[in-house]
Amino acid sequence: MPLYEHVFLARQDASPQQVEELTAQMTGIVEQAGGKITKTENWGVRSLTYRMNKNRKAHFVLLNIEAPSSAISEIERQERISEDVIRYLSVRVEEHEEGPSAMMRKADRDRERDDRGGGGFRGDREGGGFRGDREGGGFRGGGDRDGGGFRGDRGPRRPREDAPEAAAAATGGEE
Repeated sequence: MPLYEHVFLARQDASPQQVEELTAQMTGIVEQAGGKITKTENWGVRSLTYRMNKNRKAHFVLLNIEAPSSAISEIERQERISEDVIRYLSVRVEEHEEGPSAMMRKADRDRERDDRGGGGFRGDREGGGFRGDREGGGFRGGGDRDGGGFRGDRGPRRPREDAPEAAAAATGGEE
């Protein structure tokens, strides 16, 4: 029997119980068609790359399915009808991945990183946080140097040697 990975995105304002009901409905469709779902993963509410149907977040659910193509067609038809499903994708695969999916491994890795106290933004690094911590203000136009703008360890800007010619070119050659 063919193997599929099926992911669907449910609206962000759908409750976890509604998402579980949708998953149970899809499982029922597959089992009625003579197939089986070998793995179900709920990836939780995640941010979307761009807005879809006025949603910025969605519940993500992965189903590893072993069923005939007619079952996949019926699942997709039901998801098109459902107002709770924003998007779905079914991909036929040669074999299912053993163990947790890449998304679940990433979530575990992120959780482990948080447990170690790894921080997560540059303000935790030694030597300072954001550019405003540096001498001279750190923002364009800030500081007390000639030439304006903070330039790190490079020092102040040198005056341009071609300053008169550049000014003439900018005004159209008239001085």
